[in-house]
Amino acid sequence: MRYLHTMVRIANIEQSLDFYCNKLGLAEVRRVESQQGRFTLIFLAAPEDLDAARETRAPCIELTYNWDPEAYAGGRNFGHLAYQVDDIHAFCDKVMKAGVVVNRPPRDGRMAFIRSPDGISIEILQKGDGLTPREPWISMPNTGVW
Repeated sequence: MRYLHTMVRIANIEQSLDFYCNKLGLAEVRRVESQQGRFTLIFLAAPEDLDAARETRAPCIELTYNWDPEAYAGGRNFGHLAYQVDDIHAFCDKVMKAGVVVNRPPRDGRMAFIRSPDGISIEILQKGDGLTPREPWISMPNTGVW
């Protein structure tokens, strides 16, 4: 058995690619358009997974855009995606400056949560040991849900 991908339904391709690629740092690996099925699939991978994703088509996140309008609610009941970063403080600072709300700040220097434009929770984890807790994260309250 081998892990391939996680599928997330999206409402807006441009907003989602801006979030996942420009703000989160993932890269598009491939795209599938189905006229008959009336959908677009966009496969993304984390920078350290790009070579494997291009070679074996895994591990990826699959963004699914259905061409016919459909309301998606309850992103929280999906659970969450998780990505590991080299410096959680720097990463959270970068995404905040890009306009992303850090719903659960990395007060412990180890874990944070953000949400996609479609309400999907994304856990950000520090690679290795947690960083020494520091401001502004220590005193930053949680915002919304994750």
